[in-house]
Amino acid sequence: MTLTDTVSVHALIWGNVIYSRTFHRIISVHCSNRRMHMLLFAVSVLFAHALAGPEPRAPCSSKCDMTKCPAPRAACQGRRVLDRCGCCAVCAAGEQGATCGRKRDLPCAAGLECVRSGGKRSSKGVCRCKSGLPVCGSDGKTYENPCRLEAASRRARQRGNAPVTHVHKDRCASAAPGPTHHNSPRYKFNFIADVVEKIAPAVVHIELFLSHPLFGHHVPLSSGSGFIVTESGVIVTNAHVVSSSATTAGQQQLRVQLHDGKTYEASITDIDKKSDIATIKVNSRKKLPVLPLGHSADLRPGEFVVAIGSPFALQNTVTTGIVSTAQRDGKELGIRDSDMDYIQTDAIINYGNSGGPLVNLDGEVIGINTLKVTAGISFAIPSDRINKFLDESYDKQYKDKHRLVKLQYMPSQPVVSDSVTLISDVNGTKKRFLGIRMITLTKDLVEEMKQHNPNFPDISSGILLHEVIPDSPAQKGGLEAGDVIVKLNGHPLVSTDDIQSALHGDMALLLEVHRGNNSLLFNIEPRVLVQ
Repeated sequence: MTLTDTVSVHALIWGNVIYSRTFHRIISVHCSNRRMHMLLFAVSVLFAHALAGPEPRAPCSSKCDMTKCPAPRAACQGRRVLDRCGCCAVCAAGEQGATCGRKRDLPCAAGLECVRSGGKRSSKGVCRCKSGLPVCGSDGKTYENPCRLEAASRRARQRGNAPVTHVHKDRCASAAPGPTHHNSPRYKFNFIADVVEKIAPAVVHIELFLSHPLFGHHVPLSSGSGFIVTESGVIVTNAHVVSSSATTAGQQQLRVQLHDGKTYEASITDIDKKSDIATIKVNSRKKLPVLPLGHSADLRPGEFVVAIGSPFALQNTVTTGIVSTAQRDGKELGIRDSDMDYIQTDAIINYGNSGGPLVNLDGEVIGINTLKVTAGISFAIPSDRINKFLDESYDKQYKDKHRLVKLQYMPSQPVVSDSVTLISDVNGTKKRFLGIRMITLTKDLVEEMKQHNPNFPDISSGILLHEVIPDSPAQKGGLEAGDVIVKLNGHPLVSTDDIQSALHGDMALLLEVHRGNNSLLFNIEPRVLVQ
């Protein structure tokens, strides 16, 4: 409507109002009937109101030309709907109570209708929900109608929160006050997710390579996980993750990948192969997130624990379980010269999780994930032993603060798995590389494994492979983690020393292996590395 049209309409309205008032005075003089007076007054008012009727709308074109549609808004409060002509997409009035009905007003969104309080001839209306029945939302709140729930869901998405969904009609069984999502069981009882969110930024992936001139590329020796204990970049892990018995030509390199994807070169600052604990250091310009060490002596059987690691440099892998035994003697596991008690848990330690933290529900480290025997039987080095190692390491560095304490890779010593059978001497001039980590199967351990796995082989002795190094002769020869070696070159195996001794020779290894219900033979030629 133009300005001239507006002035003309208003002039017409006021002119007719004046006319009606003049007509009213004339009739009042000649007619004393009170009822006639009231009737004529009502007629004049209705006549003036009719002239000021609904705002005229522009006629719809017979053909939709979308090129003439106004540019759509980047974001709509409600949903997009077609305009009254059914041609152009416009934003709908998404909220209940929004004005509607006039040309400049947005159409109501789906589920809403335009209700005019003064009847259909009134120009102004209000968007109202078509359904007036209450509904229960996924946040535990009762909404007076579905439209209120939809509006709450839209606001939640705009804030980056989970949308509110329709659970059922009628009111919720109980609608407690307070923040809505806290009433959901998903948020109230997801304590494991809370722990993971707290500790994950301080868990790292570690890789050890051998750059050998004969191979012309990096040879992977081991990989695993670790966790940061100081903001300056000190990381705790297993000794077997960051060390190898290799003394061949070439250089060993450590690479660490943090939770945010950044990669650093690392160096060993201290190592204890007998306890299978090591610390390494990365140099970061910013402060790094850290994990606190708890007291493993306070652990009780039955406590919930979370094992986390970063295998294959993937996003953190999480497993949960309980503490089966807080103090399991290493000698019971067939670990020679062991002076340590281990934490036994049914939380599964996956490949690559070695060196990662085992934490309680407070997010405190109570152990290092070290060894998985089978599903349901895993072991961790207790945090009290880690604290002792860190204290001794600090004392050594403090006594000689002008010298960087950096232990070089040392000859092989027994570690928690009783042997890291990677490389052994051949006449002092060559090294033979096999690529397995193994544990001696004692009678007690066999009985315990049968309780978790009824199909475990009925044997009296043997060797269990709990890790096979990628791209190693063992992997290429067909060995897998979980295999049980019972014979070597036709002779029964009693301990890991038997395989270690065989690597000192120059013969291929004929291994009789139990895998599930199958008995298999593998002929594996260890890789020879020339010094």
